[in-house]
Amino acid sequence: MHLIRRVTDEAKEFSIIAVYLFVCFTALSYLKASILEAHGIEFAPFGFAAAKALICAKFILLGRALRAGEWFKSLPLIWPTLYNSIVFLVLLLALNAGEEVAVGLFHHRNVSETVAQLGGGTPHQLIATSIIMFLILIPFFAVRAIAEAVGAEKLARMFFMRSAMLGNKR
Repeated sequence: MHLIRRVTDEAKEFSIIAVYLFVCFTALSYLKASILEAHGIEFAPFGFAAAKALICAKFILLGRALRAGEWFKSLPLIWPTLYNSIVFLVLLLALNAGEEVAVGLFHHRNVSETVAQLGGGTPHQLIATSIIMFLILIPFFAVRAIAEAVGAEKLARMFFMRSAMLGNKR
């Protein structure tokens, strides 16, 4: 019974993370596609957004299992939020780079060719991608920190129930 509950909880968490990342990555892909379309360049990587969301969600769960980013829990919530965002950004960059290298080797590309394409192919695109990913991770880890502070079930009720049902008077 314990194993079934754990698998169910992890599947639910994976799904929530993947959907959040998919929405973020799809919005960014749509922005990139619209900018490129204005310059006459076809670009429609929406399947890429789904695949990347699933991969990153898997990596985030792996990082949590390894207890990455568990410092600063006793400080105000901004510090664990920023710390987790930075730690998981580095983790995601490293794991995505490793994955891209492995895929490149599978397709008979050399490592330097694959590494040169990371983050879009230019240093500016890699920096921009990293900043955007950091900004995506901040609200994700902020909500997680709040959920740990007030309780996940209470936070869910606060988000999804009418305030009168929560007993709050405004």
